[in-house]
Amino acid sequence: MPARVDSTSDLRSFQRLMKDAVVRPLAPGYRMQKRWRDGRPMADVAAGFVRPNDRLTAFERLEIYNRMYWFRIIDSFHEDSPGLRAVLGDRKFDRLAVAYLTKHPSRSFTLRNLCSHLEEFIRAEPRWTAPHTALAREVARFEWAQTMGFDEAARPVAKPADFARTDPGQLRLSLQPYITLLELAYPVDRFVIAVKKRDTLRAEASNATTSGRTAARKRRVARPRRERCWVAVHRVDNVLYYKRLEPAAYRILAALRDGRTLARAVGAGGRGVTPAQVQDWFALWAKLGWLCRRK
Repeated sequence: MPARVDSTSDLRSFQRLMKDAVVRPLAPGYRMQKRWRDGRPMADVAAGFVRPNDRLTAFERLEIYNRMYWFRIIDSFHEDSPGLRAVLGDRKFDRLAVAYLTKHPSRSFTLRNLCSHLEEFIRAEPRWTAPHTALAREVARFEWAQTMGFDEAARPVAKPADFARTDPGQLRLSLQPYITLLELAYPVDRFVIAVKKRDTLRAEASNATTSGRTAARKRRVARPRRERCWVAVHRVDNVLYYKRLEPAAYRILAALRDGRTLARAVGAGGRGVTPAQVQDWFALWAKLGWLCRRK
């Protein structure tokens, strides 16, 4: 960058340099890397745009911001993934966090999107989660669905008139954007609930006696065994919920989500589905506000 900032172009170059230095992955021991991208000593690069003071060198001052940035996004990663952390254990989870955030750094104005590629990363690089990769992937999917369920957009719900004035063979409905349908090989919904309950008890115990804190710290939630289940992650009145679904109900909802007409979606439920079941399911889904008109 230039020695002085005399133009908008110079300012832009300085801002990019500062950003690149702050978000650059840390070295082992959570320290700033000693070398810049081109091999120059990082101390020399830092001295080019950071002034030292009577206590810290330019490198040390810049390192504070580099470490603060990474500690903040790692902390956010922890907050968004309590179930995954319980599956892997603290040490393995921390290694996964650094590897994932190095490959998929935050590129959004909000930390809400931090884990959006996590399930994809686990699938592509299973060494970070082995031997529990299958479970880790499902927990990552489920926890990202929670993020979506909490603050994804809502659209106007479908009204009875929408059903009455359109032939079921032509009517196409959709699901609210905040709903995620999951076909799971593990009961991760109950597992994550148990983890959160454990963490709540641990937080409450922090104000109790030493023995209470020790008991809370030692308690672990057992990893779930395989069990197929179908779950909708959604919200009602800004509160997050997980709802178990019957397989046929899941298939109908998935067909609506994928753009099938109402008639074909109901048919996707299978031959064993009765009209009474369909009526009950749609009545519930309408009450919950799950259904909306497709754009």
